[in-house]
Amino acid sequence: MKKLALHWKILIGMLLGLVFGFIMLQIDGGRAFTEDWIKPIGSIFVKLLKLIAIPLILASLIKGISDLKDISKFKNIGLKTIGIYILTTVIAISIGLALVNIMQPGDGVSDETIAKLTETYSENSSVKAKIAEASKQKDSGPLQFLEDMVPDNAFNALSNNKLMLQVIFFAIFLGISMLLIGEKSAEPLKKLFDSLNDVVLKMVDLIMLSAPVAVFALLANVVVSSDDPDILYALLKYAGVVVFGLALMIVFYSVLVGTVTKKNPFWFLKEISPAQLLAFSTSSSAATLPVTMERVEEHIGVDKEVSSFVLPVGATINMDGTSLYQAVAAVFIFQALGLDLTFADQITIVLTALLASIGSAAVPGAGMVMLVIVLESVGLPPELLPIGLALIFAVDRPLDMCRTVVNVTGDATVSMIVAKSVGKLHDPKPKDWDDNYDAVK
Repeated sequence: MKKLALHWKILIGMLLGLVFGFIMLQIDGGRAFTEDWIKPIGSIFVKLLKLIAIPLILASLIKGISDLKDISKFKNIGLKTIGIYILTTVIAISIGLALVNIMQPGDGVSDETIAKLTETYSENSSVKAKIAEASKQKDSGPLQFLEDMVPDNAFNALSNNKLMLQVIFFAIFLGISMLLIGEKSAEPLKKLFDSLNDVVLKMVDLIMLSAPVAVFALLANVVVSSDDPDILYALLKYAGVVVFGLALMIVFYSVLVGTVTKKNPFWFLKEISPAQLLAFSTSSSAATLPVTMERVEEHIGVDKEVSSFVLPVGATINMDGTSLYQAVAAVFIFQALGLDLTFADQITIVLTALLASIGSAAVPGAGMVMLVIVLESVGLPPELLPIGLALIFAVDRPLDMCRTVVNVTGDATVSMIVAKSVGKLHDPKPKDWDDNYDAVK
């Protein structure tokens, strides 16, 4: 009997999690039971993925650079990666602005709904924290994000998942230095990181064995912790515009895959689907990164020297889904509050969202923080900021899940395009968790 594919197992787990969550909502004590006994399973899974994220970035990036033999190749890969990421982000923002201006979801929000949302969320501690964080980001210098990329203590950077850019900087610095000391001198260290890379990828395989159960737990908890259904229905048109825009981005990526890499887009989506489903369940590109790297390298065929740079950088600075959401959310808030946005304001949204996606990458809850920066750039009065965020806060979690899927898909697409351009896209060679099990059992 043919073994059921991983993406089907994960999808079944997600559907069962949704059904279980809705059942628990109808039962007295169901919410508490889910939070006490089901939620921890999902939390442990996410922790395991985050546990191996930094070792995987460090090992794979150093291995990828040291395998290049030529620093000019790395420069070529780096410039292409950054250039394509900027281009796809601008396209994502443009799609969001076009849709929100055509469909105008903010015009259908009643004054009663605005009042209810404001009362419910404007004093929310999370909303206030995002505004405070955005103010701190806005007050920093124009090159602050470059300064933040350089660690003053490598071990401190390696011990904090929020400092992913610092880990990438350290790994690139170390990898280039290994190239410069010559192959013979670097060989012992190279063997260490090659071995560490293989071990961490095997850890990914082992962790993924529990993925179907974990996404069941994650989705069940999302359902039982959801907000007032009436509020969610009121924001359905806005959420629909965002989701439609995100779906168009997936179509855009598929077209790129088909035209640039000459690969079947449906095959690409099938092979990357476990990473997409985990991105949806965890709402975290960083937590999904180990799985994205494993799928892109082993199941799509991108060489490690490309994926090891493109994917960690993408998980940190490439936020196509988030940028599209910001464009829609910013215009929606102005529409709902009866405020006007000029064409120049909308160009400002494009530029600000693009810069914010790079500069705010390492900030916790980056999407909402970036949105505050965008809203302030187009002149939303400070006293209306909490009200503006309150308008969209209720549906932020489900939309965060959807936009993370787009972020991860964009990273995988760009890795394929860059690999194709430098001749590093080959036939996939997937591995299973038990490849060497017979030798050790």
